[in-house]
Amino acid sequence: MFKGLQPILYGSREVWPLVEGGKGVSATNHVSSGAWAAAGGIGTVSAVNADSYDPEGRIIPQVYRALTRRERHEELIQYAIDGAVEQVRRAWEMAGGRGAININVLWEMGGAQRVLNGVLERTRGLVAGVTCGAGMPYKLSEIAAHYNVSYLPIVSSGRAFRALWKRAYSKAADWLAAVVYEDPWKAGGHNGLSNAEDPLAPEDPYPRVKALRETMREGGIPDETPIVMAGNVWFLREWEDWIDNPELGKIAFQFGTRPLLTRESPIPEEWKQRLMNLEEGDVLLHRFSPTGFYSSAVRNPFLRNLERRSERQVPFSTQAAGDHQFQLDVGVKGKSFWVTLGDLQRAREWYGLGYTAALKTPDNTLVFVTPDEMKTIRKDQADCMGCLSQCGFSSWADNETNSSGRLADPRSFCIQKTLQDIAHGGDTEQNLMFAGHAAYRFKQDPFYSNGFVPSVKQLVDRILTGD
Repeated sequence: MFKGLQPILYGSREVWPLVEGGKGVSATNHVSSGAWAAAGGIGTVSAVNADSYDPEGRIIPQVYRALTRRERHEELIQYAIDGAVEQVRRAWEMAGGRGAININVLWEMGGAQRVLNGVLERTRGLVAGVTCGAGMPYKLSEIAAHYNVSYLPIVSSGRAFRALWKRAYSKAADWLAAVVYEDPWKAGGHNGLSNAEDPLAPEDPYPRVKALRETMREGGIPDETPIVMAGNVWFLREWEDWIDNPELGKIAFQFGTRPLLTRESPIPEEWKQRLMNLEEGDVLLHRFSPTGFYSSAVRNPFLRNLERRSERQVPFSTQAAGDHQFQLDVGVKGKSFWVTLGDLQRAREWYGLGYTAALKTPDNTLVFVTPDEMKTIRKDQADCMGCLSQCGFSSWADNETNSSGRLADPRSFCIQKTLQDIAHGGDTEQNLMFAGHAAYRFKQDPFYSNGFVPSVKQLVDRILTGD
């Protein structure tokens, strides 16, 4: 047992202060979260479009048959509720009364409040708490309190928590079980990096977590309410100075990347093998997500293609003005766009390489893609099922008009399509592969020598030693 690490009281039971990070779509499920809870920790079911099963136990494909976005959005919400309920019930059974089961939702996912209400209504007594980030989830405390479950907001700064506390959480303080601090530079998946922060200049998490604790104290929140450190957590011995530290109060730890490589992890074998061979720097913090948030994923050909697409981009005017004195004569089928001489020459070069279609972006630029890429982009935009509250890629928004009012952005992608595909056996090189920036340590950590893949119990036992 790593020195100083003690169980915490959570949901009226003692658990290890080790939280499984919830990863959607379907990268954590009942098997992984149930096993994590059975090992004495807090397992987390991802409630982001989780899988349902037919009577033979086969995954039910999430196929959308409706003709309109709004109708497909309703199909998506029903899939989401049914899947999460099934996952929670199975995880609860697997846990066997040990540990605790949380669910994780993204506040900016489509129909987040409806999904959360629908899941909690049908899983009363099974869910201990809800972790929620990717946005400012003001309503989280109200919903959690209504169902007598704890809530654990995910934030990346004391400033964000202060806003949540003053506006809503102070009214449901009794149900605040912990605050998750997610390192916006190092954590996998979507994160809370603000426009004021430099994505290329990671900050030491200690002062930021200390500031978060001070903010919590200002609100009268006791030091026994843990801050859960998430992002870049690998060996607990590297966080020894955080444990039993009066400046920080009670600390717990969330593991998102390490549980991906376990026997119970639901991700496909090809994905697991890819994780074992990553090098430092292979995970990229980028802003291609249709959510508009920064996120971190493996820099595979899928992500590199998005990088190159944005590089094949020129600003334009609709009439000759300023430096834009040259009419674009490639990729635009007779439409009038004016660009600089240098950009005209670059566009002609891209056209010669096969990037013959120019697509407008919301920022008055054109990106050049191949005809096949254009067909895929247009089809994916047309097939949108409203999986986000607002989608930059398709211009969907969960409002009366079903539109954000902005031009659909071809520099992004359909996130539901790619996450569903990779989670269910799709090509790991041609899909978005979320991972934290410490994923390269799989290759360096002797625990994984000779291709060893532990069970969740073996992983939790290993973590409890400090390694």
